[in-house]
Amino acid sequence: MSAAPAAGRLSALLGGRDPAWLALPAGLLAAAVALLWLPLPGPMAAMVAITLFAISLWIGTPVPHWFTALVTIGLIGVTFSSELALTGFQAPATWLIVFGILVGEATRESGVADLVERLALGRVPDRALGDPAATYRYLLVVLSFAALGMAVLVPSALVRVLILGPILLSIVEVFDERRPQLGLFLGPLFATYYGSTGVLTGALPNIVITGIVESTAGLFISWTEWALWLGPVMGIGRTLAVIAIAYVLYRPRDPEGTVAVPEGAAEGIGPTERRMLGFLLLGVAFWATDAVHGLHPVYGALLVVLAAFAPRVGVVGMDAAADADYTVIFFMGAIFAIAAGLQRTGFTDLAADGLLAAMPADAPLMVVLVGVVLSALALALVMEGIAVASVLTPTLVSFAEGAGIPLEPVVFAEAIALNTYFFPYQSAVMVAILSLGAVDARELIRMATVASLATLFVLLPIQLGLLAWWF
Repeated sequence: MSAAPAAGRLSALLGGRDPAWLALPAGLLAAAVALLWLPLPGPMAAMVAITLFAISLWIGTPVPHWFTALVTIGLIGVTFSSELALTGFQAPATWLIVFGILVGEATRESGVADLVERLALGRVPDRALGDPAATYRYLLVVLSFAALGMAVLVPSALVRVLILGPILLSIVEVFDERRPQLGLFLGPLFATYYGSTGVLTGALPNIVITGIVESTAGLFISWTEWALWLGPVMGIGRTLAVIAIAYVLYRPRDPEGTVAVPEGAAEGIGPTERRMLGFLLLGVAFWATDAVHGLHPVYGALLVVLAAFAPRVGVVGMDAAADADYTVIFFMGAIFAIAAGLQRTGFTDLAADGLLAAMPADAPLMVVLVGVVLSALALALVMEGIAVASVLTPTLVSFAEGAGIPLEPVVFAEAIALNTYFFPYQSAVMVAILSLGAVDARELIRMATVASLATLFVLLPIQLGLLAWWF
């Protein structure tokens, strides 16, 4: 049964009302259960109730995500404190998104998006141009592996999404059918996001996890070691899985369709485009040398913004900043406030200890690694992934040391789980994809769910089997 007729029947049963509004009573019921029946201290129960209410509305989306975020911020402020409610706006990741949005605007208006479109389409084989499916397949593979390559250079999936997004939005317009447009947009973005599991500097959870492990356990995992262990399966293998999923779900259906290759597809680079590319490479150089200067990636994004918008030197006018959509900032503020609230009230420590207490320390390593993945996935249902990494990793270090098991495979298993999500509220990167305005929450959840299930049931057993065999 297709989703559309089912939704229509449910809407009819509700008297023509949008079924998405069922999320409101569901959220209120979940909040009431947390407040009245869960055996938790008062502040902890209140924070869990607010979290469950927000999650219900974010999944059902009866109102835009930013509106739910504002409600959540208000509830946290009234129940706890203004300082806690607004703590998310102080997080570097929030400002990384702000600057990334501005970088995206500059990328679009400077013509770099058109340049990439011309270069990509100018190299499509002539025999493929007469076949929409062949053209789609070619572009999907090329763009997805190019996006994975960016994970080696730019140490933030968030920044990569905000740079790639405008470029992909321009390229997808060569198709007039929405299916291939969605596939060429989501495929490369998920490749640079999910494939970054195999690159130590490719995802922020990886960096957070290894930083905590090094400071608490003295274990240093090199960039090369990480790439050797996770790169083949969770980098290249995951990218191939994303390509296959995007092709099956979104390949063109009309065999007689046409692909509108723009004139001048093989033209060279203009001066404005060249300057913007130089600014982007300047940012890449900053991010790729973070081990030297030690500055947060947010400063690299700020550097690109200042260069792109600077009078005389820049490539866009100051008024371009007014065209951007900044509502995603409220979403980021809310999810970081939730994470901070759950941590301050002690819920995250309680949940992490409870999850790991159920894991037998004398079990085979394969079983322990599966338990680590499930624990991280469970915590990620109520917290943003970076927050889970900061809370769960110290507990995992203590668990591994007490059980006498090697820490490296535990770290790898946690990193895999914290780059495997189903819903936008779980990850700042998925929020950034939504902020581009090309897909709605349901479409994003569909792609994320299929890609995550492929990871958990196909790639994860292979990866954990290799780790258990070696260690």
